[in-house]
Amino acid sequence: MKQQPIKQWIKFSIAVIICILFTIWIGNLWVLILLPFIFDAYISKFIPWSWWKTSKNKTVRRVMEWVDAIVFALVAVYIINLFFFQNYQIPTSSLEKTLLVGDFLFVSKVAYGPRLPNTPIAFPLVQNTLPILNCKSYLETPEWGYHRLKGFGHVKRNDIVVFNFPAGDTIALKRQNPDYYTSCYEEGYSFLKSQDPNMQPTAAQCYQYGREIVHENVQEYGPILYRPVDRRENYVKRCVGLPGDTLQIIQNQVYIDHKPLYDHAGVQYNYMVQTNGAPITSDIFNLLHVSKDDRQLLTQDSGNDFILSPMGFQRNATGQFLPVYDMPLTREAAAKLKALPFVLSMKVEPDWMGGDVFPLGFGKGWTRGNFGPIWIPKKGATIAINTSNLPIYQRIIEAYEHNKLSVENGVIYINGKPATHYTFKMDYYWMMGDNRDNSADSRYWGFVPEDHIVGQPLFVWLSLNKDKSFPSNIRWNRFFRLATH
Repeated sequence: MKQQPIKQWIKFSIAVIICILFTIWIGNLWVLILLPFIFDAYISKFIPWSWWKTSKNKTVRRVMEWVDAIVFALVAVYIINLFFFQNYQIPTSSLEKTLLVGDFLFVSKVAYGPRLPNTPIAFPLVQNTLPILNCKSYLETPEWGYHRLKGFGHVKRNDIVVFNFPAGDTIALKRQNPDYYTSCYEEGYSFLKSQDPNMQPTAAQCYQYGREIVHENVQEYGPILYRPVDRRENYVKRCVGLPGDTLQIIQNQVYIDHKPLYDHAGVQYNYMVQTNGAPITSDIFNLLHVSKDDRQLLTQDSGNDFILSPMGFQRNATGQFLPVYDMPLTREAAAKLKALPFVLSMKVEPDWMGGDVFPLGFGKGWTRGNFGPIWIPKKGATIAINTSNLPIYQRIIEAYEHNKLSVENGVIYINGKPATHYTFKMDYYWMMGDNRDNSADSRYWGFVPEDHIVGQPLFVWLSLNKDKSFPSNIRWNRFFRLATH
């Protein structure tokens, strides 16, 4: 072993301190196995780590320089992406006008504490599928359990949160929207009603028949895949309900423990707007910040008459409806539009247009704008369970907390034993989009478990408007805009 200068010992000491601190942070002593290698890299140099630098072959040196740089970059990116920060792009309008389609977010994983990966062997910067090759970007073995490291804080009410899609554990590869479970329910419901229009099928019956239809219809749905928690698609929503809260929505107003939770300025709802015949121009839509995908002229399709007729919209002399538009608007934008002289009326979009909500087949008449009350589970809390409230918590008990559940003759069995109470192992959250009537959120697929939480967006580092072409598509005014509110 050659005697090393003091500079090398200082570098070695810094590397050792970092290794020890990292070991303490993740709570795994196996990391200390790196210490002998660190010592050799800086001091003893027994292993020829940089053998290629002394090679007489220029090609070998050139190739190995690239290999060395690529390997170092991949390892560095993997560690940063895993434990510290992650990039996320807003794909849908569910959080408009707070976050826009085309926003690229800088997401902090240390805000709530990074998770150790369920699938540690994976290609960095790819969520679940390698582009071009269209194959898995991770190995299913080994698969680790849930463990979260300490972070700077916990999820708070009104935080914008990135999380893995809870209903994304099973997917139909060719048809992922709606999710697999909704597809099964809808297929089963349609089949059973076609057999007996007077039948009121239970959720269990719908799932039973629907699964068979989905799995057999490979041409439409494709292969059925399972994904571990950390490989499920990333979603971003606002946390409106915390563990232990009782949440209810009455006429679009969210209540937490019977107290109103007032909307942020960016929250918007769908309005149906009728004009005197004058069109709403692109300039007006742009002024109201309504994207092209959200501009719907309902009266251009006579198939929408069944929606318009009961709502009392006006017709012209020939019996045709005057133009009726359907669009999401903030309260401020709605007030601006209503003040225009050619606008005859504005009505909130009917609640039934939101479709079925969580839990599917519950039969309580809940809708997206009139929902609950529902209690959000808290770690360590125990509740009485029965056949009435089981549909709300069944997926938690089975899928998220990995118990075997069955119901026989009205008796609930958990892991083979009769159960009248259940104690939750994790905290759960209720997530909703600010674009309330265009958001697939907890109202449709339920609770978000704590082990699905990825991190908190800090700021927008790039924003591209998909309705415009380069360079006018760059939203310069959104660069480095805070994304936490």
